[in-house]
Amino acid sequence: MARSINESGSSWVFPDGPLEEIASRCDVITAASLVGSCKFYHDSATQSVALPASQPFGMPCVLHTHQTEVPPAHNPFYRVHKFKQEGAQKDKQHDAKDRKGTLCQLTPLDRISSDAVIPDGGTGMWAGANGDWIALLGFPWNWELVNVYTGRRIPLPPISEFKSTPDKLVFESNDQHLQLLKIAICRVPTAASNYTSFSVLAIFNAAIAVLHCASSRWTVLDNQFLAYGYSDAIIHKGIVFAVTQTGEVYAWNQLSWGPLLISTAPIPPELDEQGRYNLGSWWLARSPDGSRLFLVHTWGVTDGRDYTGLVRILPAAATSEGRHGRTIRGYGKGLLGCEVYSMDTSQLMPPRPWRRIISLGSYSLFLGVNYPIIIPVEDGAEHDRPNMARSNSVYTSHHAVGLAYPPSPEICRFSLNSEDCTVGFQTNIRWTWRQVPLWLIPSFANARQWNLPSRHRLCRGGGDGHLEALTGDNINLIAAHLDVTYTVRLAACSRELYDMISKDEGKMHHWDEPCLLMPPPAYWFDEHWDVARTSRLHDTVYDLVPLDHPRRSVALPFMHDRKWLGANGDWIAAADHHEWCLVNVYTERHIPLPSLPDSKIDHSSFSYQPAYSFNWGPAIDLLKIVICQVPTKGGRYADYKLIALFDKTIFYLEGGGDWRMLEALTPAPDYPNYCDAIELRGHVFAVDETDGSTYFWDTANENPMLPFVIPPPVVDDQQYAWFLAPSADGKRLMIILTVNKIGIANAEVPPDIPYAANGLQLRQYPPVATYVFELDPLSTARAGDFLWRQVNSLSDHSLFLGLNYPIIANLKKRESKAPDGTLVPFMRKNCVYTAYRNIRYNQYPKILRCNLQPDEGETVGVISLPKDGWDSVRQAAMWFKPALNIARSVLPLKKQ
Repeated sequence: MARSINESGSSWVFPDGPLEEIASRCDVITAASLVGSCKFYHDSATQSVALPASQPFGMPCVLHTHQTEVPPAHNPFYRVHKFKQEGAQKDKQHDAKDRKGTLCQLTPLDRISSDAVIPDGGTGMWAGANGDWIALLGFPWNWELVNVYTGRRIPLPPISEFKSTPDKLVFESNDQHLQLLKIAICRVPTAASNYTSFSVLAIFNAAIAVLHCASSRWTVLDNQFLAYGYSDAIIHKGIVFAVTQTGEVYAWNQLSWGPLLISTAPIPPELDEQGRYNLGSWWLARSPDGSRLFLVHTWGVTDGRDYTGLVRILPAAATSEGRHGRTIRGYGKGLLGCEVYSMDTSQLMPPRPWRRIISLGSYSLFLGVNYPIIIPVEDGAEHDRPNMARSNSVYTSHHAVGLAYPPSPEICRFSLNSEDCTVGFQTNIRWTWRQVPLWLIPSFANARQWNLPSRHRLCRGGGDGHLEALTGDNINLIAAHLDVTYTVRLAACSRELYDMISKDEGKMHHWDEPCLLMPPPAYWFDEHWDVARTSRLHDTVYDLVPLDHPRRSVALPFMHDRKWLGANGDWIAAADHHEWCLVNVYTERHIPLPSLPDSKIDHSSFSYQPAYSFNWGPAIDLLKIVICQVPTKGGRYADYKLIALFDKTIFYLEGGGDWRMLEALTPAPDYPNYCDAIELRGHVFAVDETDGSTYFWDTANENPMLPFVIPPPVVDDQQYAWFLAPSADGKRLMIILTVNKIGIANAEVPPDIPYAANGLQLRQYPPVATYVFELDPLSTARAGDFLWRQVNSLSDHSLFLGLNYPIIANLKKRESKAPDGTLVPFMRKNCVYTAYRNIRYNQYPKILRCNLQPDEGETVGVISLPKDGWDSVRQAAMWFKPALNIARSVLPLKKQ
């Protein structure tokens, strides 16, 4: 498929095609829904190579509930519904069904779990599944079939012969209690039948009911021969088959006769010495070609006793990249077992005998509350490896809804190869009782029928539209699943898409607001720096953390094996062990930077850190790259201005030129100890951490003269942290100083404050002296009188300082303080926020907020990053301001 959709034919906007780029950032259910939204996407997806690789399409997955409850504000389906209903009236009953989606998890056998969002109404209990459809149970008798991709709902009528009870799984009939085991969706609804023709079995412990159409009624299949409860049932060649918990198989031909006991158990059930087997069950399925009936018997005990032959493949506490943190155990022969039998059901009177199946060939069978799945499976690895994906195997999950004591392990693989042991693993860290796990194979195989005219279509324009054909609600839904960079790229596809997404700026909670760019918490491990360098620098997905909203991911593919050295706008200065470069966050445009002049420094020293440390008389360490002016399209991306800030010297670079050293000519060993630098009105300013003296050079001259020195605004014995920034209008120089060490009374560590918005830990400290001074450096230099003026208020602005170029944000619309006097909201106006000042790790990892006009009793807010382990991340947290309007100027907005 086409690699790009812009008019110039360039592929840098969507390197692998727009569909793959968007779908790879959605959850798998949303991605399949996108494919089914119009014919253009469907045709592109069927030809795609990258799409299946980015999502577990075609893979058997365990669908189970998410481990954490998701608030409505974070639920994309809830947000979309709320957006639609602003200023509108709607029927309350329809509103209750339509407003929610359920955040779930899909666990492929040999891949890490991923999120999935199902628009299922949010209140039902899963009771069965087949293909695109899930059976949901509400109370009372609120049964329905729901399509996991389109959200189409088909209500099922109640069973008139049964009375409901307070338990939604228990019913009464003729003074008998009936426990619902599951709902088998034997034939799914289709668009060709207008979603009215299907076949469903309601399987109870002592009854079977069948339904073939939503407008008809349930038929209860009587069985006067039943001696023990049912275990499973299916429809095969128009005949209903059911197996009991002791292995008897019954059949009903609904047109003529029934029930018919066609067989007893081919083998007696095997019990342990106490007469129980927690994995014992009987299952029914069909052969791969649908011609024969399969009877499957699984048995075994896994109650934790020390059985001879138990093999621990992975310890319970161990994690492994190949195993994705799951505990996998193997069970020796005699502990667990599985037998598969086959019968030709073309003749049932008298029935033909069961035949033992010793091999399924390249197929594997997946059994559970879902309808039986039998598909070809590629072996995940050789037999001596613990990969779960294997052909010629039977996989089992929970066999009934609402099990009081779920079996452990949750998933079992019974291999029909005699040399393989049985393997089991758990999908959930913590069991939740809300839903029973199901086997589900994500697919867009049925997506073509979703384009038929109906109110559930995702696109308009006859089903043949492009990206612009998506409705606004679905744009919001897709954008909610994309990370920041790919949302901007989506907005740049066309002016229509930009307008749709930009209208949702207030709901996205991150546009035009300074955020912390940092590695995800999962990478905060305590490991040696050289190990971290070889492992963590390969990560390309980072966290973007708005201070008062949930964190979002940001994809930075160009950061592979690189370290960021600074940022400004949508540009990041990065370095590997060979070169420095500028890279655009959204377009990934790469601008190599020239090497530092060999006559000034020695590149051969510090070979273990060649990009950051050099020899220059004494050794010098790079603190950061200050991007004073970003490259622009109008300047052919050669109009940038950079400062390479070292602790003892400074280099300056203008696009198209070479690095120039800005010398202070201070005698050894009294070299300057620089800590910050910026460029303002053609002059470079750098502050000395030792005493706060500020040096500045006129860069208009090809050979800058010796610098002017501006005395510090205060002279005392305090230890300050110094920062430089331009004023909001860009005309004056500001110097910011805070006490370098935060004092803690009586050496007590202040208590952590849970910060629910994004999971960061906050601490309250006693007030810290923070001062802001400013002057007009050029006019004062001419007058020879450097007089700093203290700034007592930043008005509606706040200042964000650190490794990045200073950000002055207008927070007029934000609250100035929290109503209860606590640290929340953390983002306020008239405050100074400081993060890491350089890429060196010589300070406690903390983000400091100081109010220039604190209220009485107000404390300093500090975001504390973990002291142990943060140093191994090798990427300092810095401020980044995502901007959607970048799409207008940097990316090609295509007008349709």
